[in-house]
Amino acid sequence: MTLPSISVDDDAGSPIDLNALSDLAGHVYSTLHIHPDSELGITLVDIDRITTLHEDWMNEPGPTDVVSFPIDELVPGTSEALSGPGMLGDVVICPEFAQGDAAAAKRSLDEHVQFLTVHGLLHLLGYDHATEEEYARMFALQDELLDSWGAAR
Repeated sequence: MTLPSISVDDDAGSPIDLNALSDLAGHVYSTLHIHPDSELGITLVDIDRITTLHEDWMNEPGPTDVVSFPIDELVPGTSEALSGPGMLGDVVICPEFAQGDAAAAKRSLDEHVQFLTVHGLLHLLGYDHATEEEYARMFALQDELLDSWGAAR
């Protein structure tokens, strides 16, 4: 079995468990039948870097918790046919900004960054939450992926 091509980098010097993020992304690959040769980058950054990315690429002021940069616009596969292969894209997360949301959601910072990792990955796969229907679909899948990953650990 080919292992997924997932790179996880911490440019923020955060206390986040990077191996857990890689394992979680691998779980999403497996569950959503993403071809293991599809490349994914996950990078943790500081407030200054996420602010620059958010303003330059999303045309939104100030910092945010996560931004996703899809490359090949891959979609989930099926058990009969994997998606890809290709360049899935990059998920960029700011643990410092996410800390406040983690506390509000009653999650540890690691748990919240894992939540954001799945959220960002789903955006790379074309999921969005612009409408109530899209929101319900995306967040239900996000919860399902996190629950199944937690149960598998």
